[in-house]
Amino acid sequence: MLSLLAKIVATGSITEPVSTFPEPELGETGENLKAAIGALYGGRSLHIRHVDAGSNNGEEYEMTALGNAFYDVERFGLSFVASPRHADILTVSGPVTRNMEHALRTAYELMPAPRIVVAVGDGAVTGGIWKGSYAVVGPVDLVIPVDVRIPGDPPAPADILAGLLAAVRKGRS
Repeated sequence: MLSLLAKIVATGSITEPVSTFPEPELGETGENLKAAIGALYGGRSLHIRHVDAGSNNGEEYEMTALGNAFYDVERFGLSFVASPRHADILTVSGPVTRNMEHALRTAYELMPAPRIVVAVGDGAVTGGIWKGSYAVVGPVDLVIPVDVRIPGDPPAPADILAGLLAAVRKGRS
């Protein structure tokens, strides 16, 4: 036990020093988003409800990454909510499947006005590789109005954050 303690003391600290944000443009986007949210919602957080309307889950992985320690979008004033009744923005991924059409429309109708909808990923924007399938209605804008489209298969978390900034700015105008 003493030899282990001696080794620890001799080795010293091997952790890396804390640096600035690894992606400066991401930090800048986040700070711009925080300012826009503050201007639009008077200092409270922006609440997001996400609906997977039939994606391959790539977009969900990237949306989930927004909440990890690297991106930590809560510091910018974003939070995800379970109910559309508490949401300011509805993000939708995947093409709208026939089984999800009613659920998506219901989630949209339950949101308080003004409703902001963001289509995330190629499936939500154009129908993606599922376009024309018998099981797919089509892109999100065939079911509910879409304010901002974020293309990509899947889009990177930084692109999603930039799309949310565009949505908040659009909601403010």
